[in-house]
Amino acid sequence: MTCALPEPPPRRKWRPWSRRTSLGQDLGVGILLFIVEAAVFLGVLFDYGMEIWAAQGQEDRIEAARSAELAWTQHFLVATLVLAGLALLSRAPWTVLSQLLAAGAVAVLLTLAQHDYDRRHPAPPPAPNPAYTPCYSGSGRCN
Repeated sequence: MTCALPEPPPRRKWRPWSRRTSLGQDLGVGILLFIVEAAVFLGVLFDYGMEIWAAQGQEDRIEAARSAELAWTQHFLVATLVLAGLALLSRAPWTVLSQLLAAGAVAVLLTLAQHDYDRRHPAPPPAPNPAYTPCYSGSGRCN
C-alpha cells in the first residue's frame, strides 16, 4: 500500500498583484494620495504664479515661468498615471479610480494652460508666394 504524501503548506505570495488589496487600505491610500497630489499641485502652481507676479512685467521671466509651469504639469500628469498603473498592479480599484480622476483633472488643466499659451503665441503668418507682385495703383489690373 502506498501512502500519499502530505500536501505542502501553501506558500505566502508576496507579490502585490497576487491578492486584492483590502478595502480599508485601498480607500485610505486612494484618499491620501488624492489629497497629497492636490496639495502638491496647488502649491507648485502657487509658486509659479508668485514667480510670474514677481517678474513685474519682465516678459522673458514671465515666459520662462509659464513654460516651466507647462513642463511641470506634463511631468505631474505622467507621474499621476504611473501611480494609477501601480495601483492597478496592486489590485486596488478605489485607488485606481482616485488616480484616474486626478489625472483627468490635471489633463484638463494642462489642456487649458496649453491653449492659453498657444493663444498668447500665435504662429507666424505664412511667407508670401514668390510670384506675387503687389498692386499699388488700386485698379486691380496690375501686370
